[in-house]
Amino acid sequence: MSRIRLLPETVASQVAAGEVVERPASVVKELVENSIDAGARKIDVLIRRGGISLMRVIDDGSGMDRDDALLSLERHATSKIRSVADLEAIGTLGFRGEALPSIASVSRFRLTTREPDAVAGTEILVNGGKIDIVRDGGEAPGTQVEVRSIFYNVPARRKFLRAENTESRNVEHQLHLQTIGHSNVAFTFTRDDRVVFQLPATAALNDRIRDLYGNELLQQLIPLDGSGSSHIRISGFIGQAGLSRQTRAQQLVFVNGRAIESPVITAAVREGYHTALMKGQYPVTFLFLELDPGGVDVNVHPAKREVRFRDPNGVREAVARCIQETLGRGRAEWQEKFRAPIATPTQPAVDPSAALRRGLTLRPQVVAPEESHRELPQFPSPGGTTSVSSQTFTTGVESDGRDRARPSTVDEPQPNRQQQFQIIGVLNKLYVLMENADGLVLVDQHAAHERILFEELRRRMEEQGVPSQKLLITQTFELPPRDADWIEQNMSILQKMGIGIESFGPNTFKIDSLPGFLDVTDGAQFMRKVIDDLKSASDRSSPLRLGEEMIAMTVCRHAVKANDPLRYLEVEKLIQDLLECDLPYCCPHGRPTMIQISNTELEKKFGRKV
Repeated sequence: MSRIRLLPETVASQVAAGEVVERPASVVKELVENSIDAGARKIDVLIRRGGISLMRVIDDGSGMDRDDALLSLERHATSKIRSVADLEAIGTLGFRGEALPSIASVSRFRLTTREPDAVAGTEILVNGGKIDIVRDGGEAPGTQVEVRSIFYNVPARRKFLRAENTESRNVEHQLHLQTIGHSNVAFTFTRDDRVVFQLPATAALNDRIRDLYGNELLQQLIPLDGSGSSHIRISGFIGQAGLSRQTRAQQLVFVNGRAIESPVITAAVREGYHTALMKGQYPVTFLFLELDPGGVDVNVHPAKREVRFRDPNGVREAVARCIQETLGRGRAEWQEKFRAPIATPTQPAVDPSAALRRGLTLRPQVVAPEESHRELPQFPSPGGTTSVSSQTFTTGVESDGRDRARPSTVDEPQPNRQQQFQIIGVLNKLYVLMENADGLVLVDQHAAHERILFEELRRRMEEQGVPSQKLLITQTFELPPRDADWIEQNMSILQKMGIGIESFGPNTFKIDSLPGFLDVTDGAQFMRKVIDDLKSASDRSSPLRLGEEMIAMTVCRHAVKANDPLRYLEVEKLIQDLLECDLPYCCPHGRPTMIQISNTELEKKFGRKV
């Protein structure tokens, strides 16, 4: 007796539904994508009980005639592709022809559709994959799909559905993706007869972001400059350095209008934000990639969530470079707040004695310090001399305890016509208070000095190389063939990082020196970490990528700390050096260096503005 047999059509449809229809949000996704492919400019979505009881999607798209409507309920019937060649350049959101028959096989399904010029439309009722009724309908032009009692005939699947609130949130998240990806389409979402959002069609993405997430988030986003490569166009918005979330919920990526998940792009985004985010935090991105459909394979996941790129390294490089350049452009705009000269009315001179008579005390800008100066750790330079950072903070007391000669007991601020900020003072011997055109600025002196020292030390090491230290005992280790081949190809990068490594047989290597600032006991484990870290980094990354974490720890020990008092000129030098950094907004660990409190926010706090 034959043990292999063909599955009945109903069972085969339910198996396919298990891949396509995971939960109500999957149904809404497939139906909305069909509406967008049909050219809809207005889509209304209604759900009840998290979509378990009812899901209804109405669009004003092209609609279908009766023959196409019936054919759309057959498996693998689609208008999107004609041949195998079409699979290599898919430009639509749906293409397999599995969505409607799969959904209809596990629900009570109703489809009504009408073409714009047709006198009457078509209505089809399906129960559990079996067509019950086909008749004329009088709906408006477009298509309306109702899905009731999802998984009513597959109780095992229904048991895996979550609570109604959870399913509703999943549907809303899926609609957020579609509304962001297609801002030129108007969307209305109704949950249990309550309108959750009603979004008009917009010409600009920033209007859609403002409608969904509010103006406060939009103000913290930076528009991408659209650069990428000759084959990739990148646009959208990314969060400023320091703006982050604890999950990837707001890290949205779209490829040719399709919301996707991709480890390649996730790694590229992280690379672009390198040292601008705290560990364990994720950036906020609304990232759009447009590339030749032939360069991306969207047919690698049943739900079409994941994609595969023909040139993943090129995509990763383009995304990382675009984010880095955008953050750099944001730095230039950010610096203008502190550099552009402003015209201020002449203020009358303040008489200290008059202030005292009114019961006011003029507080000196900064208290003179009482401890020795600080400087960067010393590293041997190529010429054998010791290289010391020019960024030092010298105190007002000599090593023998005598005061240095200076004109007055308090350093008086010198006017600078090229700076727009004015230093007010220091709070708790940690936070520098400044005034600029936008309001009040608070600077963390420790985080600011960390960033200054970090970039100075990294630049010096890139120019002069990393000083290495010979090992007392040479270490040898073996690696898998792929890792060994990677080391052979990147030997020069490793040597520039201060790692003395050379081949010692097939897939075997010898290490005789390591960077002087590293404390390594297991050379083999260390090299595996080097390989993993540098493989995840882009080709444009600093060759000192591995050492940056150790550099950050080094400068943290040598940067000025809380309760380290600084004089006015030292604080001013600190701010000026910070403004010259590549990423002045945050320290090497991703913590912010500056916080801006706008005049508008202050006026609201004091009740001057509602």
